[in-house]
Amino acid sequence: MHLDLSEEETFALRNLLTQTIENDRYPLSPRIQTLRGILAKFGPMAPAPPLAARPPTPEERDPSRRPRSRSRRDR
Repeated sequence: MHLDLSEEETFALRNLLTQTIENDRYPLSPRIQTLRGILAKFGPMAPAPPLAARPPTPEERDPSRRPRSRSRRDR
């Protein structure tokens, strides 16, 4: 069977499969194994873009600021 899906439909189906697989309570169940097989037929997924680093706060940028003291656990 050949499904004639648009890019938007393919993206939605891949997302649904991925979310269903990730959120399932039993990741080794036959149902999830079948869904993984279907997802594999779509080809490799692009890696997630790296998260952007947050900019430093003004306090963190101040070179004269004292370093943080060690926590009580480290003592």
